[in-house]
Amino acid sequence: MKRRLALWAARKSAADRLARGSATVWQRRADALTSWVRAGRRDDLTGWRAALGPVARLAILGVLAYAVWAVIRALPWLMWLLAGWWLRAAWKAGRAPAEETDDAPADEASSAAGREALRGLLLKLMGEGSGVHLRTVLAHLQEHGQWEGRTVTDLRLQLGRLGVPHDPRVKVGGVPTWGVRRRDLEAPSPAAAEEASTASSTAA
Repeated sequence: MKRRLALWAARKSAADRLARGSATVWQRRADALTSWVRAGRRDDLTGWRAALGPVARLAILGVLAYAVWAVIRALPWLMWLLAGWWLRAAWKAGRAPAEETDDAPADEASSAAGREALRGLLLKLMGEGSGVHLRTVLAHLQEHGQWEGRTVTDLRLQLGRLGVPHDPRVKVGGVPTWGVRRRDLEAPSPAAAEEASTASSTAA
């Protein structure tokens, strides 16, 4: 009986991991495609001309989707390769938080020290600019042997856990995508603002 329960628990754990990982993989791919389509918008144009880039990229995605469908219909065995790739990616992405080894500058999760470490890195990467794209931050981390195999979506989740504001319309070099603005980093956090407000009211 115990053996059956252990086997059932192992299967349930594996199924939960695959389900969690599938949702993560899907979200990552959707975010990447959305960012790519959005980046096609021209800021130097107005009206319908500015939207030609995203429309063209949507058309390209449609053609690619049809081509993949046609190839798979002609060679059905390719579905096994796609299924294998998806299962592998889902299994890897479905790791529980306790299984993950987070070697970002903000390993302390939601601690103040973690936020300050990440804030310092973001300001350093901005230099004299007004913002930095998350893909630039991720590339920097990976160049230094950190966050291997992670994506911009993973970085967004980390920023959310640490309470660091980020936005999908941050422009750097005229290109809008996910990033962090200097003014948001330099603004006091909600907790700090609340503390300041409490201190001033107490003093009054």
